[in-house]
Amino acid sequence: MITSIQGTLTSATPLHAIIELNGFAYEVNIPVTTAEKLPPPGALVKLHTLVIYREDSQTLYGFATTADRDFFRLMIEHVTGVGPKVALSIMSRLSLALLEDAIRIGDIATLAKCPGIGKKTAERLVVELKSKVGSSSSATPAAVGAASDDAPAGGPHRDAVAALTALGYKTADADQAVRRAALTLGPKASTEALIKKALS
Repeated sequence: MITSIQGTLTSATPLHAIIELNGFAYEVNIPVTTAEKLPPPGALVKLHTLVIYREDSQTLYGFATTADRDFFRLMIEHVTGVGPKVALSIMSRLSLALLEDAIRIGDIATLAKCPGIGKKTAERLVVELKSKVGSSSSATPAAVGAASDDAPAGGPHRDAVAALTALGYKTADADQAVRRAALTLGPKASTEALIKKALS
């Protein structure tokens, strides 16, 4: 089992990264939330990975943190009707902190807005994962570029998203704005700083 890959990032799109290692170039499928944290091409990058083996293919999926990878595995192994493509789409829409929160409180409306899933799949996510989320809410930040300074999964991030949502932002848009703010300000940014940066 390949649990991580570290090498030179040769190119990247919002859903794919090409990593060169020992003369081989590996295509890694990634969610947008991981793509946002990638360093520029030519830099060293590390992704936590999961390989899906099928009769006619072997597909490599990569994530910024082990918590992201483990949540991806949880979805595809425990939620009926959610395969790798749908799981990647869900994780591209919302950060892990917001996904776990939505599942924990049964926020079907937010989950149903993720591309590729409707109300029934959102309900299955809640029913089948509610008892499994929570214990892994602290993301392990060993990842993505040489500077592996991922923003914390909860705390100020969740609070900033809640504040923006109260101001009228859609949850997914608020989450994206706060993720971008966290990338600029760093992992120790306060809730107030994240809100100001997200609004600027």
